[in-house]
Amino acid sequence: MSDSAWVSTSMPYLTPRGEGQADAWAEEAAARGGRGGQRIVHAGEVVAPDEVAALLGVATGEPVVVRRRVIQLDGEPCELTDTYYPANIARGTRLAGTGKIRGGAVTLLAELGHTGVRVREDVTARMPSEDERATLGMGEGEPVLRISRVTLDGDGRPIQADMMVMPAHRQRLRYEIRIG
Repeated sequence: MSDSAWVSTSMPYLTPRGEGQADAWAEEAAARGGRGGQRIVHAGEVVAPDEVAALLGVATGEPVVVRRRVIQLDGEPCELTDTYYPANIARGTRLAGTGKIRGGAVTLLAELGHTGVRVREDVTARMPSEDERATLGMGEGEPVLRISRVTLDGDGRPIQADMMVMPAHRQRLRYEIRIG
């Protein structure tokens, strides 16, 4: 791992933000002396891909709402994130639009009455597609990490599914687990 690898934890991205707080990514980047941002390349209803349908507990082909984003650090792409929501939660809300959401989507979900209490993440490595490689500015032969995350509410219902792709050589994921 190079010295420029980013160490990231998931917890700030799962917790609703307080009044006036920046979104988790902007705050994390600023704490490390950088500028975090995102570009929303698409938002709206789509047909649920098989993996997303399974994570959200909806039928394959059922409509879901997606926000497709290019996450940026100091103006450069560093991650691709597609976040999916059940249509009955997100349809007609700011989650279905391309505008920035103050405090982030997790904060808006909480305002809508949907708070995550449990998360499951699967991390895999693979070679990027040509589009992913070009968007992330990666060289030939460089792998990506792919994180698939589902967030569940207190009743065990899925409220959000994230599909994230990031250059493997620029990342280190840190998980802290509290037992008991």
